Amino acid sequence: MSVPDVTETLDTEQQQPRTYEVRTFGCQMNVHDSERVSGLLEDAGLTVGDPEDGVADVVVFNTCAVRENADNKLYGNLGMLAPLKRERPNMQIAVGGCLAQKDRDTILKKAPWVDVVFGTHNIGALPVLLERARHNNEAQLEILESLEVFPSTLPTKRDSAHSGWVSISVGCNNTCTFCIVPSLRGKERDRRPGDILAEIQALVDDGVVEITLLGQNVNSYGVEFGDRQAFSKLLRACGEIEGLERVRFTSPHPAAFTDDVIDAMAETPNVMPQLHMPLQSGSDKILKDMRRSYRSKKFLGILDKVRERIPHAAITTDIIVGFPGETEQDFQDTLDVVEASRFSSAFTFQYSKRPGTPAATMEGQLPKEVVQERYERLTALQDRISAEENQRQVGTQVEILVTENNGRKAEQTHRLSGRSRDQRLVHFSVPEGAEVPRPGDMVTTTITRAAAFHLVADPATLEDYQLRRTRAGDAWDRAQADSCGVPSSGSTASAGAPGKVSLGLPTLPIRK
Repeated sequence: MSVPDVTETLDTEQQQPRTYEVRTFGCQMNVHDSERVSGLLEDAGLTVGDPEDGVADVVVFNTCAVRENADNKLYGNLGMLAPLKRERPNMQIAVGGCLAQKDRDTILKKAPWVDVVFGTHNIGALPVLLERARHNNEAQLEILESLEVFPSTLPTKRDSAHSGWVSISVGCNNTCTFCIVPSLRGKERDRRPGDILAEIQALVDDGVVEITLLGQNVNSYGVEFGDRQAFSKLLRACGEIEGLERVRFTSPHPAAFTDDVIDAMAETPNVMPQLHMPLQSGSDKILKDMRRSYRSKKFLGILDKVRERIPHAAITTDIIVGFPGETEQDFQDTLDVVEASRFSSAFTFQYSKRPGTPAATMEGQLPKEVVQERYERLTALQDRISAEENQRQVGTQVEILVTENNGRKAEQTHRLSGRSRDQRLVHFSVPEGAEVPRPGDMVTTTITRAAAFHLVADPATLEDYQLRRTRAGDAWDRAQADSCGVPSSGSTASAGAPGKVSLGLPTLPIRK
C-alpha cells in the first residue's frame, strides 16, 4: 500500500474553501446587516458551514446593544468557543454590530481569543480584517465613527427567495433616553429614492414578491434632503413596481407619522394592511421622561385614523415596562392604552439599564420583582387581546404567502406555515389530492381556528383551497437546484408530507 505524500495532502486541505457562520442578535437591521456579512464572506471565497460538520472556520457575531443581557449573551457565546479556538488555532472569530461599536477594545480584553472587532459603520472591511488578522497573527480592531459606505452597496446573500429587506436609511436623529442606537449608528442618513427603487426592482427581477423597508425611523425618511413627504412618495412608487405583491415597513415613530403616509398605505394596493407602531408607554409622564415627543392621545388618534382608512389593519407595538420612576398609576395608564389600542401582538420588554443612556442614571430605578410583576400583568392582558383579535379572523378568507420555515410541529400536524397579508402567522393543511405549495407560492383558504399567537386553516374541501404558483416559488426551485437541495414540495411531495426545507427568512422571537 502506498503512503500518501504529506505535502500533497496539506495542499489539498489548503485548497478547500473555508466555511463561515453568522450568529445574529437583535433587530431587523441586524438581520439585514448579517445578509451583507454573508455576501461579503462568500465574495471572499468562503462557503456557508453545515452545522452537522461542527463549528465553522470563521464565526461572526453580529451583536445588539439594546436588548437585555446583550453583553452576557455575547461573552457567554465567546467563552464556549475559547476551548475550540485553542484546539483549532486557524479558526477565526469576529465580533461586529452595536455592541462592538460600543465596547470596542473591551471585547479583546475580555475575550483575547477574538480575531476581529468591527463596528456598525465598516461592515465592508470584514474580509480584509480577517485576512490581516490571519497574516499578522494578531487581533484586528477597527471602529469608524461615521459610515464608510452605505450597506446596500455591499454584496448580499439573502436568506429567503421570496422576501427581502431594503434599507432606506441608517441612523437616528431622536434622543430617547433609554436608547443607545443613535450613538452607535449615528445621525440619520437617507438613500436616494432612485437607489432604493433600483434595489427593489433587482430583488423583484430575482423572484422576490415581498419587501420590507427598513430604517430606525422610516417615516422620517427624506429629512436629509428636505422632503417631508418622501416616505409616502416612496410607498406609492413601490406600488408601481410590477411583480411586487407585498410591501411592509418598520419601524415608524408616532411623532413623525403623518396623514400622507396613512393615505399612501390605504391607496397603494401592495402596501399591506399591517403597521408596527411603537408605544413604549401609555403614561404621558413616562413618555416625557423617555423623550418620546408624543403623548397617549396623539398615539391613539393615529390608530383611529389608520383604522378609519384601513379597517382591517393589524397593528403591533413595542412596550417597555418598569422605566425609572414608573408608578402604579403610570403602569395602569399603559394598560388602559393597550386595552384601547387592540394590538394584534406586542413586543414587550422589561426595562434594563443600558450603559451610556440617560435613563441608566435616572432616579427611581425599580426593583426587579416590581418590574416582573407588572410585566406579567401586561403580557396577560395582551395575550387575551391577541386571542380575541385572532378569534375575529375565524371564518374569514385569507391569502397566505407560504414561508420556508414550517415550524417545529410541522411533521406532527402535517401543516405548512405562512403569513397573511396583515402578517399574522397561519398554519394550514393541504387537502388530500391538492397540490402542495412551494415556499413563495400563495394559498387562499379560510381560517378555521385561532389561538393567541397564530391562526389555523384546515380546508374541508378542495374548493376552499386555491394555490397560486408564483415567480417566488420558481426562485425557490432554482435556489434548491443551485444548492443541490431537496426538490420542491410542489413537484414531488405529497399532501400532508412536506419535504425538508433548508431556506428560511430570519424571524425574531415575539413575546406577546
